[in-house]
Amino acid sequence: MAQKSNFQFSIREYSPSDENVVKSLFHDGILEHVYPAFFKAMSHPDHVGIALSISMAGYVLGGSSYFQALLFGSAWAGLIYYCCHEIYEGYMTRRLSTDMADIQANYLENPDNGLWVAEADVNGQSKVVGMVAVMGRRGEEEGERFDDCNGGVVAGGSEFAQEAGDGSYGEISHMAVVFPWRRRNLGSQLTRKALDFCKERGYSHLAMDVSSPQTAAVSLCQKFGFVQTAAHSSTHANRWFSKLARINVMRMEKLI
Repeated sequence: MAQKSNFQFSIREYSPSDENVVKSLFHDGILEHVYPAFFKAMSHPDHVGIALSISMAGYVLGGSSYFQALLFGSAWAGLIYYCCHEIYEGYMTRRLSTDMADIQANYLENPDNGLWVAEADVNGQSKVVGMVAVMGRRGEEEGERFDDCNGGVVAGGSEFAQEAGDGSYGEISHMAVVFPWRRRNLGSQLTRKALDFCKERGYSHLAMDVSSPQTAAVSLCQKFGFVQTAAHSSTHANRWFSKLARINVMRMEKLI
């Protein structure tokens, strides 16, 4: 049954006709994190120091040339931006070629998974303005996930493991809201939909991986009582890209 709100949007199950708009929403939602990640990385004291040092080197090597100093500093900033872009684009490309490649089979035909879209009434026409996807997991899959993460640090995970029962839990694999419809409680409604689905399936808890630049997502998780149970710096990109971009991935979980 669709869920209504004061902002005239409804949440319903994904249908095949939504494929293009959902993939576009996912694509844009991932790449929008590039700039926040870049500015966050460039503001780190280490990167600020390196940028100043490189700029000074350019100034000296260029014979007191301010242009050379600017050029060298820009090259460093360009490298950091490239690393951030490659991390998020690589993640997006990988997901579009795996679970998002066949949404019908991976989400609708699998009773352990689910994908929903949020529709809004825009000028008398229904428009998809958000989406959330949940995948059912087994306890051993969670252990394998963090065994593969370089520098992974687990904290407080035993509580979730003890409550797992048969080891099954839900994981929010995707969530996105179109920019004009943010801060209208839509993200909260999508999260509740994911929690309700997990309760119906008997999952012990709901998990979500959030990268450090996604401050809004972290705040949303905290609002619903999610706690951080793990953190790692592996982004499945080149490890030097991860080091330069200084992106951490946090595992957020909530008992149901």
